[in-house]
Amino acid sequence: MAEPPDFFQAMSGALDEDAARQMVMRTPQTEALGFQFLSVSSGRGAIRAPWRADLVGDPETQVIASGVVTTLLDHVCGLSIRAAEAVPQGTLDLRIDYMRPARARADLVAEGHCYKLTRTIAFVRAQAHDGDPDDPVATAQAAFALREGGAAWGR
Repeated sequence: MAEPPDFFQAMSGALDEDAARQMVMRTPQTEALGFQFLSVSSGRGAIRAPWRADLVGDPETQVIASGVVTTLLDHVCGLSIRAAEAVPQGTLDLRIDYMRPARARADLVAEGHCYKLTRTIAFVRAQAHDGDPDDPVATAQAAFALREGGAAWGR
């Protein structure tokens, strides 16, 4: 398999929908997990993780594994940062609160919001749900280091 392009290096300025779709669906990990791009807007992004039998954590409950939820939330945070016109370097802190088990055989949708950028750090909140955004499966609070020049000075 050919190496995917480095989307973080290739993208500059505003994140358009095509670049966001590539970021979500063409990295090795997201491709393996079958993530689907849903939307991107100013400082916000949304991704779906479709239910698949090979992603189940407990065969009795048929619920997507918690590691998939963690990856989904981490990735939607990165998408939200790119949508805020910054370039994340890496996750500094990612706190995930699991609120309840997902429904059996349910897809998960993650929505993220980059609510604060400094010169060196991006702050993001995200949640994953199985159909009702008012009843999340998990929520996340995260801080990401930004690449040099990753956010505008004075933010």
